[in-house]
Amino acid sequence: MREYSAPAAKPVADDENLGDILWANAERFGDAISFRKQDGGSWLDVTAREFAAQVMAVAKGLVEAGIERGDRVGLMSKTRYEWTLIDFAIWAAGGVTVPIYDTSSAEQVHWILSDSGAKGVFVETDEHHGEVDKVRDRLGELKYTWQIEGTHANPAIDELTALGAKVADDVVHERRRSVQAGDLATIVYTSGTTGRPKGVELTHRNLLAEIRADIDAFPQLMEQGNSLLCFLPLAHVLARAIALTAITARVTLGHTPDVKNLVADLGTFRPTFVVAVPRVFEKVYNTAKQKAHSEGKGAIFDKAEAVAVAYSEAKEKGSAGLGLKAQHFLFDKLVYAKLRAALGGRCIAAVSGGAPLGGRLAHFFRGIGVPVFEGYGLTETSAAANVNTETAFRVGTVGRPVAGTSVRIAEDGEVLLKGDVVFDAYFNNEQATKESLEDGWFHTGDLGELDDEGFLKITGRKKEIIVTAGGKNVAPSGLEDTLRANPVISQAMVVGDRRPFIGVLVTVDEEFFPAWKSQHGKPESATVADLADDPDLRAEVQAAVDEANKQVSHAEAIKKFVILAKDFTEAGGEITPSLKLKRNVVTKNYASTIEGIYQK
Repeated sequence: MREYSAPAAKPVADDENLGDILWANAERFGDAISFRKQDGGSWLDVTAREFAAQVMAVAKGLVEAGIERGDRVGLMSKTRYEWTLIDFAIWAAGGVTVPIYDTSSAEQVHWILSDSGAKGVFVETDEHHGEVDKVRDRLGELKYTWQIEGTHANPAIDELTALGAKVADDVVHERRRSVQAGDLATIVYTSGTTGRPKGVELTHRNLLAEIRADIDAFPQLMEQGNSLLCFLPLAHVLARAIALTAITARVTLGHTPDVKNLVADLGTFRPTFVVAVPRVFEKVYNTAKQKAHSEGKGAIFDKAEAVAVAYSEAKEKGSAGLGLKAQHFLFDKLVYAKLRAALGGRCIAAVSGGAPLGGRLAHFFRGIGVPVFEGYGLTETSAAANVNTETAFRVGTVGRPVAGTSVRIAEDGEVLLKGDVVFDAYFNNEQATKESLEDGWFHTGDLGELDDEGFLKITGRKKEIIVTAGGKNVAPSGLEDTLRANPVISQAMVVGDRRPFIGVLVTVDEEFFPAWKSQHGKPESATVADLADDPDLRAEVQAAVDEANKQVSHAEAIKKFVILAKDFTEAGGEITPSLKLKRNVVTKNYASTIEGIYQK
């Protein structure tokens, strides 16, 4: 059994709460630019003082509407300025925020609102309002629905501001000051890769400890005057925790709701750093590579890529030689500067979480001058429990524990975590709580390895380990991550439990597919289904399979693959909003296809 603990940052006092961040900034740094808010094609500055005044106005409306201390309030919206405003207003009124992904179905909305006992809910659009209306008759405790935009109702911000106009500021201040560090701040429902989502209780102490640990980990990024563009769903604990950290550190925060506009928004907002899941970095890399090859500059890009990776690997071991430095300098002018420009031109680093990034991508981005600090955590750990940092960075790991956190590897290889960032309970689910927490240690369900310096490497999921008919244990995640690095592949799911060999289901990236067809002389109208058995497409996937198989033994290697006619979707229940595979659903949906792998 191995264990490693990180010294605590400044401890959270019992009388602190998340609202203190807002009012401290407004009182001491009122003119600081806390946000840049999208307005048409422009970004409008919002000072700390202006933001606090807007939060106060909405909080007064919530108090007047009847939201009491401890009441749960749902929040269903894309990532936008109002999301953060409403989150703080709920806290200022003494309430508990219950985030809901904007892509959730009516039944998912029903489960979260009913299980949490929400008294009110904010929705973004008419469509979201309709999802709530479908299940309203089964939500006896729900009294209020406020809509952020659309035709269904007056905008929520204006409505609540008008409603609370006669409420004195002191009423809200008294309410917010009564909230303690140990009180519930939010109930975040897990993605639910198996079974119904569980409501993770996170206290003000949990999130404040996470904020302080993040500031301790990233002093260079979390400097006042820096900027962060938030585009991940704020219903995801990673995006929310980093956004709260930025606000605390007086880093200017921007929101963009639609990743289709991300490149343009990066160009106009020009962030100092970004936070994303690995799929975003894979897309950036694959798009750049595809563009270079389509323009006849593929050889230059491929050489630049190899130099970037070699340069990063050399720097990790000590330093690069003169020849490598010269090549790196040349390609920095020819290639790397253009890639950095695509991130806005000012981006000095990125933070990644939610899934493994992969060693080659990590070396590539560090080699072009944008190190991606990969971390690891769960909803139950308030986001990051481990993370690579500016001063402690080891590619292939998820870094050391954040300040005040301990990591332990159990006898069976499971990763256990303990500290102020770790939750205390699942809401309304005592059995699940008992199964997950033991003497303060959270059983993550992930398998890992811990070296002598405290760097953690995640090797797989305890429940996802595949045992072949020959008795070989296979962790599918490493194979799948390598496969997805190929630009033509969108998703991959390894199969083979109790089977004679390992197979994999592969889906094609719909954005890259038209370019691939053009490059290989395929009909423009051809669908993935039309080309599923095409020799060129199969050769492309086989090359990715061969690359993945280099990492494993012969017994663990992929022997056969099937190209599926369509991608896995959230609407189909096959992936979560954070792009995690729901293996049980995919296995059920493609049972006959999987069976076919072993009959050919």
